[in-house]
Amino acid sequence: MKENESKHRILILGASGFIGNAIYRELCAYFKTFGTFRVPKKTYETNKQFFQYNVEQDDIYEILEATKPSIIISCLRGDFHAQTIAHQHLAEYLADHDCKLIFLSSSNVFDAYSKYPSYELDKTLSGSIYGHFKIKIENMLLRLPKKKIAIVRMPMVLGAQSPRVKEIKQHLEDNTAIEVFPNIIMNVTTDSKVTQQIHYIINRNKCGIFHLGSVDLVHHDDYFKDIIKLLSPKNGVKYKQVYTTNEDRYLAVLPKFNKLPKHLDVTSTDVLKDLLKS
Repeated sequence: MKENESKHRILILGASGFIGNAIYRELCAYFKTFGTFRVPKKTYETNKQFFQYNVEQDDIYEILEATKPSIIISCLRGDFHAQTIAHQHLAEYLADHDCKLIFLSSSNVFDAYSKYPSYELDKTLSGSIYGHFKIKIENMLLRLPKKKIAIVRMPMVLGAQSPRVKEIKQHLEDNTAIEVFPNIIMNVTTDSKVTQQIHYIINRNKCGIFHLGSVDLVHHDDYFKDIIKLLSPKNGVKYKQVYTTNEDRYLAVLPKFNKLPKHLDVTSTDVLKDLLKS
């Protein structure tokens, strides 16, 4: 175990969710790792490393005092206003303690742009409530000293247990139509790759803004049809084509300035192979 791996105390906010739990499983063998869960579940209640936390009702300070983290990873979900207040409290904690925050953001911070993929230093602009919320948190955190923050922007995250794949499987089971967006050009990633990339960011004490999508781009409709071929080889799958625009529209986050090592790159084909493993 590396020296810098053993010294960190990591708190994952939202460690019972899809991505948060994948990060917990990746890091817990290397660091003293704590997590929060929202809905009571025996596996979390009996795990001394997990704390129940409801962002709409509970005070984050109590968990911060109990865990004394050197790194906080925010994968929170829930009411946007409550999340904003929680991140204000986190920013205050960071200002007063030797602690760093890794914030999981989204390609949606660029969803008002459509002509090009987006890079780390591009100006954020969103037309969606979700994207606007993520921008608000990002801007709050970017006012802190640079070494205190890593903002991780991700495209669609897939994996065997991902909500998106579960939703596709449910449609296949129910024989209901699956929405595809023919004009959206995007990139993708997997929970397993994101967790490796975050582990690297922690180990190398990286800060700044990171774009953790596949290095290549795909059309939403073609890619979803590839996924469905893997999940259900049978014919007769129903699709509902959704056209949000008459022209191709990009919703992709590519790295230009904060590139990770080549072995941490992921391609859209790798993402499909990852689905096959499960």
